[in-house]
Amino acid sequence: HKYLTETSEKFDVICMDISDPIEAGPGIALYTQEFYKHASTLLNDNGVFVTQAGSADFIPHVHAVPSGSADESGDSNKESWCFAAITNTLATVFDSAVPYTCQVPSFGEDWGFVLAFNQKSSGAAWHPRHMGAEEVDLMIKDRIENIPGIPAHHSTGQTREYTGSERGEDALLHYDGEIHRALFSLSKPLRKGMKRDKRIMTVDNPVFMY
Repeated sequence: HKYLTETSEKFDVICMDISDPIEAGPGIALYTQEFYKHASTLLNDNGVFVTQAGSADFIPHVHAVPSGSADESGDSNKESWCFAAITNTLATVFDSAVPYTCQVPSFGEDWGFVLAFNQKSSGAAWHPRHMGAEEVDLMIKDRIENIPGIPAHHSTGQTREYTGSERGEDALLHYDGEIHRALFSLSKPLRKGMKRDKRIMTVDNPVFMY
């Protein structure tokens, strides 16, 4: 928080792999509308902001979504999930705030992330959900290459050694065009739960993760 609020640097990508917004932790300051507004000023044209956003189960827990708005039940900021609230908050700052999920084996559940960006200065509409598998695979083939000295990767009980000369699909364990499509395809129960959650996270009105 201190670094980004004091820096004069500009970035193509700001990637927030940070602590959850729990009440007893320091991470909550990195999830507010005020912080997101400042972060948006640090991005270059066509820059992207992405953050982890907590639990995002295929079928959300009963207590994940608040029972109602503050006016209805008084519990709009009661500890619950924060996936929808983070998405909502980023959507007040950026033209697009796109939620996506992936399985994190060590967490034992699907985990949420949000990709936020302003539309390209040319005015051309772009959305990661609209990218086809073949388009993504071609971009991987053209742009991805391994880094010499990268540590061995572990997956499904196996260790894969890298030489540093791998390119394209051979340099990646998991990501390709098909997986890209899956990341942005949220389950129906998850989408319905997020639609019901209208909360916005601010300094004066934080939302804490359960």
